[in-house]
Amino acid sequence: MDTFVETRTGFQFDNISRNEALVGKGFLAPTTRKTGTTIAGVVFKDGVVLGADTRATEGDIVADKNCSKIHYLQPNMYCCGAGTAADLGMTTQLMASQLELHRLNTGRQVPVVAANRMFKQMLFRYQGHIGAALVLGGVDKYGSHIYSIHPHGSTDRLPYTTMGSGSLAAMSVFEQRWEPDMELEQAKQLVRDAIAAGIFNDLGSGSNVDLCIITKDGATMIRPYDIANVKGKRLGKYDYKIGTTEVLKKSVRHIQVVAASVKKTSEEEMETA
Repeated sequence: MDTFVETRTGFQFDNISRNEALVGKGFLAPTTRKTGTTIAGVVFKDGVVLGADTRATEGDIVADKNCSKIHYLQPNMYCCGAGTAADLGMTTQLMASQLELHRLNTGRQVPVVAANRMFKQMLFRYQGHIGAALVLGGVDKYGSHIYSIHPHGSTDRLPYTTMGSGSLAAMSVFEQRWEPDMELEQAKQLVRDAIAAGIFNDLGSGSNVDLCIITKDGATMIRPYDIANVKGKRLGKYDYKIGTTEVLKKSVRHIQVVAASVKKTSEEEMETA
């Protein structure tokens, strides 16, 4: 008789039960950590431009200065991610494989609205426990599309959008300067300035600006498009010469170290039985 082996795939939430058990015994539950990111997307005349910063945080610690937040889904669509890095990585990889199966089964290019529907159905199933906020952008036979996808599964189709902790600063740039049917260079500069606004006004966002341009001819990743925070160069030596600070008093104490006596013991055979 064959032994049944249980296999578990996908997301697991065993730590929820663990945390509840810890609280029941008087321990404090692990606290959530604030995430930080600025991501944005805009529709222009011939396609869409996606943008993201490159700072990954661990609470108030910068864990990675050059993190890639623009994820591949299909040749005609990418998405930017804000939230929990592990959730974003696994969610986008899982969805990329599902979209590829969709393309192989139908023999046609996957519409962007299909990816949006698959994302929202998956995230709604987990009721926000997957920390993935996404800006989905792509071009298909129906036109150019930008969607904002929230962790609970709600979505919006918009001409431009931002998400993440720096989204308010980025949105202020879009609301002031966005125009319909923009040229490519104008759209790239607009997204760059929106991400830079998040970098300079939000502590959770920082480092560089990455862009992804998607048209009917394909997608182009530019990483980095702009280095917003250039590290300064050290201009001189900052060592202090001996005698810079006056010594007011000097005292030397000699400490005599006495070796401790070691008592020898008879050797005993080690028991092996």
